[in-house]
Amino acid sequence: MEFEEARAEAERLTERIAELQDAYYRQDALLASDAEYDALIAALQDLETQFPELAGADSPTRSVGFGGGELFSPVTHAARMFSLDNVFSDDEMTEWIAKIATERPGARFLCELKIDGVALNLQYRRGELVSAATRGDGVTGEDVTDNAVLVPSIPRTLQGSGHPELVEVRGEVFFTLEAFETLNAQQSAAGDKVFANPRNAASGSLRQKSEGKSDLKRALVATRLGALSMTVHGMGAWDDPPVSTQSGVYEVLESWGLPVSPDAAVVDSGAAVLRFIERFQDARHSLSHEIDGVVVKVDQFEIQRAMGATSRAPRWAIAYKYPPEQVTTTLLDIVVSVGRTGRATPYAVLAPVTVAGSEVERATLHNQDVVRQKAVLIGDTVVIRKAGDVIPEILGPVVEKRTGVEREFVMPSDCPDCGSVLAPAKEGDVDLRCPNQKNCPAQVRGRVEHIGSRGGLDIEGLGEVSAAALTQPLEPATPPLVTEARLFDLSVEELFPIRVLVRDADTGEVKKDPNTGEPVVQTPFQRKRQKSDPALDSSSPVFQGTGEWVPSKAAYELIEQLEKAKSQPLWRFLVSLNIRHVGPVAARALAEEFKTLEAISLATPDELAQVEGVGETIAQSLREWFALDWHQEIIESWRRAGVSFEDAPTSSSTGDGVLSGLTIVVTGSIPGFGREEAQEAVRAAGGKPTSSVSKNTSLVVAGEGAGSKRTKAEQLGVPIVEAESFAALAAGWARSSLALD
Repeated sequence: MEFEEARAEAERLTERIAELQDAYYRQDALLASDAEYDALIAALQDLETQFPELAGADSPTRSVGFGGGELFSPVTHAARMFSLDNVFSDDEMTEWIAKIATERPGARFLCELKIDGVALNLQYRRGELVSAATRGDGVTGEDVTDNAVLVPSIPRTLQGSGHPELVEVRGEVFFTLEAFETLNAQQSAAGDKVFANPRNAASGSLRQKSEGKSDLKRALVATRLGALSMTVHGMGAWDDPPVSTQSGVYEVLESWGLPVSPDAAVVDSGAAVLRFIERFQDARHSLSHEIDGVVVKVDQFEIQRAMGATSRAPRWAIAYKYPPEQVTTTLLDIVVSVGRTGRATPYAVLAPVTVAGSEVERATLHNQDVVRQKAVLIGDTVVIRKAGDVIPEILGPVVEKRTGVEREFVMPSDCPDCGSVLAPAKEGDVDLRCPNQKNCPAQVRGRVEHIGSRGGLDIEGLGEVSAAALTQPLEPATPPLVTEARLFDLSVEELFPIRVLVRDADTGEVKKDPNTGEPVVQTPFQRKRQKSDPALDSSSPVFQGTGEWVPSKAAYELIEQLEKAKSQPLWRFLVSLNIRHVGPVAARALAEEFKTLEAISLATPDELAQVEGVGETIAQSLREWFALDWHQEIIESWRRAGVSFEDAPTSSSTGDGVLSGLTIVVTGSIPGFGREEAQEAVRAAGGKPTSSVSKNTSLVVAGEGAGSKRTKAEQLGVPIVEAESFAALAAGWARSSLALD
């Protein structure tokens, strides 16, 4: 390669790397995988090795992280925060260790998991947290202290005594997989951004700005921060540590109440390092959080100091990066699925294959343009990857394995469920949508399933299977629900004759009897009558002539649950009406402000937008929803069935509850209550539940795992009630017993 060609390529790589860094660090957007980013850095390093004059001081290969944005104040680290160099194979790892072993006899190696999160620097003075900052460019980071103190595992005051005048503790902030799934479910229910992976979610959460936001928005920020975890993995500034090894530092940090990894290990050979790497590569899917490799450090500080560092990374530490998990399988078909919003999404139907610890049979292809860009044909052998992403990704075809029988995918022009012509919702949209919002069976099925979900009316028995049975049965020819309008008018007599085709939960394909080849049919609301059954009401025409078949327990229970759901609070009905962008947070705010659905429907866009947590977008969405006649039909039908669409006066609204006028934080595990249930109990007693402790907090209810919120309450002098007493408190403890008046 000639110099000019190399310079042009280096400029292209530098520009692309800068684009990805800006998107990730400033916009909380993930435009490329770790593997793709690492490949760009490696390609630029190769060019700079061949042509050293291309390696400027500001090259991405010589810099650490990325400069801070404009949202937060800058913080200068007391000691520089370095990045890590990477290796990607056992041979590279062995070579790195062998060189150290030759030059530094007696070196031992500390192995620890490389958590896929966000680096954070905590500065403590005499045991008190004074700042928390992102890595930034290694010298200056962003001050995120106000957010970091809400992360439960970050102590504001260190345990023990004799703390140094100044010490910097470094670690990784992350979401556990369980917390990440919960966050994405909440984001999806509210119509908000769904994060691609836990690291992106952690970065976006830690860098949220609360200042100037409403109480509701600040509570949401605090909730997300409260779900984060941290593991510390080293130190920065510390003038005279009492130990001589990295592993010894971890013991000290743990004694101070800081969270250290339970999986770190000190070994004395390259073979032992490789065994550690292999062990966790095999076990990575059983961990509670994501990792993308293993970090190996020389354990002794004396050797670390002698080895020094480059401009961006210490020479005594290295990151072994696991490769993104990729496998090949056969692309059996591409089918189009229509969701509750009408979006038509192509899905790849794959020959079952295990990747990232789970069996995969489907992968999204997003839209017809993505199918075209990936250049896959039905029948291809394809490469798929699942490296932390929520949904497996098809990378592309293995072209050399084509036999000539493969065929192109053609995006249907009509909705596969109702036959309506697919079209973009607005000019310029890539996605195609079914315009038949009212009667498209797929959209009705999705909306009915959403109504029964935990975020909606929380109707036991109204899930994916029963929603499909009610909207897309094999029999009767006219389904019980052609829209959701008649949901609360359903009867056991209507459920009894339903017959459905049994479909595979993953592929959606109709299952067939292995002996006859015929489709498998199920009657979800019927069962064989037993001799011990009590007499049935023979006056019902549906049951006459049915022989030994009677309605199942599930049929009766679903009708009972629908009847109970009529008394759910207004906010749940707002969510269940499937109004775009209206999730639980906005629905609660609207219900608390207007009290009735009629008042919401009559409010002007300005009046709606002024409600905390609503804004102009949701206000406009509400006005558009109420303007459609068939939406009014749903409201009137549910109202005739007994839904009031208004909340009865509560202790909160009348001001006479035992907790009236008090702001309550419930934190940790509360016996007998989930998080939402505890907040509902506070509201029912007249109080205002919130997520963050401040000087305006009236009371903190603290259970196991309360962590930093209990500490902050103690520092501010906020009264604390133990979790075991919460039920009695909500039921009617005298305010005077808490000295709150």
